[in-house]
Amino acid sequence: MTGARGLAGSRAMAFVGVADLDNARAFYEGTLGLPIMSADDYALVADAGGVRVRITKAPHVQPAGYTVLGFEVPDTHQAVVRLAGDGVLFERFAFLGDSQGPDGVWLAPGGTRVAWFKDPDGNLLSISDSETPAP
Repeated sequence: MTGARGLAGSRAMAFVGVADLDNARAFYEGTLGLPIMSADDYALVADAGGVRVRITKAPHVQPAGYTVLGFEVPDTHQAVVRLAGDGVLFERFAFLGDSQGPDGVWLAPGGTRVAWFKDPDGNLLSISDSETPAP
């Protein structure tokens, strides 16, 4: 790779640890609609808009206190309605105050709308508008 530096040009893969692959598959494939590209006793590999997400079986899952995986969507409010209809519960954070609407959508200072939810293992995921509105 002449002229390439480090990992430039490499394809990224995201990782999420889970305790139960069957529950994870029901959620990531069934609820979120991510196609599963491969599955074995150790992990599922899902396709999230061209990014591979390796959903790995872990002996002990300790959810992080921050977002571990986010999805860009054309319209956060519409995605919240659709996912809530499939049983997804959206998180509310007291520290965001009135900037987080009743449906759980937060309006960031730059204009991006973001909402958070958890997978069955408590991993914090998010959805956000794919394009920040022009000022």
